[in-house]
Amino acid sequence: MQQRGFTLIELIIVIVILGILAVTAAPRFIDFQSDARASTLEGLRGALLGGTQLVYAKSAIGGGQSSASTTVSINNKTVTTQYGYPDADTMTFSTGTAATDNTIAGWTDISDADWDIVVTTAGSGTTAGVATIYPEGTTNAACAVTYTEVVAAGGSPSVVVTSSGC
Repeated sequence: MQQRGFTLIELIIVIVILGILAVTAAPRFIDFQSDARASTLEGLRGALLGGTQLVYAKSAIGGGQSSASTTVSINNKTVTTQYGYPDADTMTFSTGTAATDNTIAGWTDISDADWDIVVTTAGSGTTAGVATIYPEGTTNAACAVTYTEVVAAGGSPSVVVTSSGC
């Protein structure tokens, strides 16, 4: 009875060829950097949602959840609110002054070293203010988190991730 099969050399050559193909072809099909940026944006969204809930809770304790414009103090930072939630028109990373310091780092763990904030629409009346947060050094609208403030009591802000261009 004669056995048939592959020799050890043939198996090693096939494994080497598959290894070379995997090293050269896999990075073209797997875009880890884009996935990492998209995941980071999701983390930013979570930080914003958590921070807005903290601000709302503090505002509700003081009775400011029904007011179109008021302030609360969190971590020795004054946060301007609209119906209890942070006002997008005043979001900034700057330290501001002692009296009105609307830095976003006061109510989230978001830092200026990683992100840029651009207020794209100033709210007025029933028009919501919009703050867009981009990864540091870019203003690519297809890779950002957009915070849209509340326009009426009882509403909640919108925090939307756009990661198609990351």
